[in-house]
Amino acid sequence: MSLQRRLLLSLLICAPLVWGVALYYSVRWARTEVNELFDAEVVRLARQVLSTLGAGFPQGAGQLPAAPRADAPDAGDADVRDLAVAVWDPTGRLVLFDREGVQLPYQPQRSGFFSEEIDGNAWRVYYLQSFDGRWLVAAGQRVFERDEMVYGLTVSQVVPWVLVLPVLLALMAGAVRSALSPMARLTQELQERPAGDLQPLSVDRAPAELRPMLGAMNGLFARIEQMLVRERRFTADAAHELRTPLAVLRAQWDVVRRASGPAERADAEDKLSAGLDRMGRLVTQMLALSRVESGTIPVFDDVNWTLVVEQAMSDCLALAERRGIELACEWPPAGLPPMPLLGNEHLLAVLLRNLLDNAVRYAPAGTAVTLRIASNTIEVENQGPALTAEQLARLGERFYRPDGQQEGGSGLGVSIVRRIAELHGLEFQFGPLADGSGVRALLRFGGARR
Repeated sequence: MSLQRRLLLSLLICAPLVWGVALYYSVRWARTEVNELFDAEVVRLARQVLSTLGAGFPQGAGQLPAAPRADAPDAGDADVRDLAVAVWDPTGRLVLFDREGVQLPYQPQRSGFFSEEIDGNAWRVYYLQSFDGRWLVAAGQRVFERDEMVYGLTVSQVVPWVLVLPVLLALMAGAVRSALSPMARLTQELQERPAGDLQPLSVDRAPAELRPMLGAMNGLFARIEQMLVRERRFTADAAHELRTPLAVLRAQWDVVRRASGPAERADAEDKLSAGLDRMGRLVTQMLALSRVESGTIPVFDDVNWTLVVEQAMSDCLALAERRGIELACEWPPAGLPPMPLLGNEHLLAVLLRNLLDNAVRYAPAGTAVTLRIASNTIEVENQGPALTAEQLARLGERFYRPDGQQEGGSGLGVSIVRRIAELHGLEFQFGPLADGSGVRALLRFGGARR
């Protein structure tokens, strides 16, 4: 069911319900007011009758002058058929009454208003005792007269509302349709928008209720666009970087097939194996970069640096042994914990592995690579030649590798390290050692966290 139909249905149900409740309390209020009005008149009538009683009052029962009939020319709008008056002496003898056929009950012990049933009709009777006890006056009125007035007042108010109800419902339907028109326009705009159009929606003229939703949709469009940019960039990078290695592998495979002797074949197989290793490393690094740039927030927990360092150094141990590099790890002094951090241990192991791999791969053979973990910093340094200012400026670009490198690589390790550092709120810097030689990679808390 549409939102418009739901609102109209709610109005159609709630409006009569609210009117019914209001009508109920209006009738109760009107009955209270009418009872107060007529009770005051009945009390006044009883007091006036009592004030007219005197010593010269006739001893026999008498009847007051009859009131004009309702259809008499001089009756006006008066209708006293629903009123009755009676007077009794101390012996209970009826000495005065105003009409035949209606006999108010004699109740000498009563004083005030009471409800009675006379000839099958409900009456409200007021009893008034004289101060000297000589007379008991009763003035009554039939309840139907009061209800008739209450219902007349209520109907006079309800009928116009009932007649106006269709017009009111039509106006409410138009108001609901007009209020929901921005949503209809938004729906039409989204339906007509091409799949590749991720431009933000305008919120300047949107109602206040729609602005949070439009802001959320614009944020979603921005995230989708970023994701598409990352995917396109990854696809372009993969197509560009895999083309040459695949061609080289194909050529090396042809050399292996056409080798004329065992020595030539062994040399070709070694080159093919090295090419496959480079291809595997490139694919692994590209997948790792794609994973850390996917925008997915990893699960963070207290980092156990011992496990992270063991995993990273064990992954680089084979390369270090092959090149004769000594791997060393320095921990904080006793009593100081290593860098306290909430992070993802798997990603941090990838970060350290890339730093150690680069340091081992580009360090001179027979030197040392040191991983130093302090209470607020992490450093990886080697004893290789210092990088130039141009190389330091370009370090971290995708697929960038300084010229003259003997070891193979993909040029993605530093990009992966930067992205993982950003996810953990860490700053990443490259620079020479204190004596101006070698390369040092430094990780420390970002400005806000520091």
